[in-house]
Amino acid sequence: MHDLANIVDHTLLKPEATAADLRALVAEADELGTFSVCVSPSKVVYVREAIPAESRLKVAAVVGFPSGAHRSEVKALEARLAVEDGADEIDMVIKLSAALAGRTDLVEEDIRAVREAIPRAILKVIIESAALTDEQIVAVCQAVERADADFVKTSTGYHPAGGASVHAVELIRATVGDRLGVKASGGIGTRSKAEAMVAAGADRLGLSGTRAVLEGAPTAGIAVVGAY
Repeated sequence: MHDLANIVDHTLLKPEATAADLRALVAEADELGTFSVCVSPSKVVYVREAIPAESRLKVAAVVGFPSGAHRSEVKALEARLAVEDGADEIDMVIKLSAALAGRTDLVEEDIRAVREAIPRAILKVIIESAALTDEQIVAVCQAVERADADFVKTSTGYHPAGGASVHAVELIRATVGDRLGVKASGGIGTRSKAEAMVAAGADRLGLSGTRAVLEGAPTAGIAVVGAY
């Protein structure tokens, strides 16, 4: 169980999440041995305070979530403030409309604005792969790499087109090789699906129903960023 757990971003992005919910998230993440907890940017400070001093648990925050339609300056500020509050990693959503229009130059500019705001933090880029064609996925992955991000992430888990798929993970991995990480997120509700994502090339998973997935029980929880 723990071999899979240590690549999981244990996620809670519900807007109604309370400080008590966040403390419980951290406690469960520590118990399960996950890599990180992933929360909304305004929740980072509460999560950081709840992590025991001896814990290796990382903190990730989402930016421009879930639509990605925010101004780049807003995403950059949101990312910088989250890092100042204690986030180790940022999961940002791309400008999906630009990707669909073939304007990968705008996608790259958007990512680069966030990258420049947080030069020392890990940056994961959520591309909403289910809403893109294969050709668009490849083009966007190339833009992610040019903008010096660290990971391509499949999905927010909130888009009606769907979440992660084995095909998308395989395509992303084939495009970025071993130069970038690949995070599968969105709709990963069983251990078998999680393992299929890893076999396809994912080296990070976004899960909200983490315990059930690790224990092999089906869950209706959404794996969000990245939902992540």
